[in-house]
Amino acid sequence: MNYRFSKKERLHAQKLIKELFNEGSSFFLYPFKILYLKKDSLESHQVLVSVSKRKIKKAVHRNFVKRRIKESYRLNKHSLKSTNGYALIGLIYVSSDLIEFHEIDQKIQKILPKLEGLLSQEKQQKNEDTSQ
Repeated sequence: MNYRFSKKERLHAQKLIKELFNEGSSFFLYPFKILYLKKDSLESHQVLVSVSKRKIKKAVHRNFVKRRIKESYRLNKHSLKSTNGYALIGLIYVSSDLIEFHEIDQKIQKILPKLEGLLSQEKQQKNEDTSQ
């Protein structure tokens, strides 16, 4: 199993980020707001991790939280299967508290299967729309 978090898995293109925020769907699972947009032209899922400067003032603490989120995603990304295609994913941390890694990890473990289900529903709806 590949546990790397390579450059191609990171969402860094401004055009794709704007597309994610403008056209993407979202759901909320505290302390995360999750944005997602299914894209057929991607090689893998691309993930954006964001921590608000308004919520966590110190850059050291923001980077600390981002590192924990990325690590948790890296360890649990295998639960996102590529059978439903690939997506742009935004993980936005909305809490003003610094939480422990195991709590973040538990939330990411809940988020990824839910996201997988939503992506498969989107695929089914798209297939139904094209068949009609």
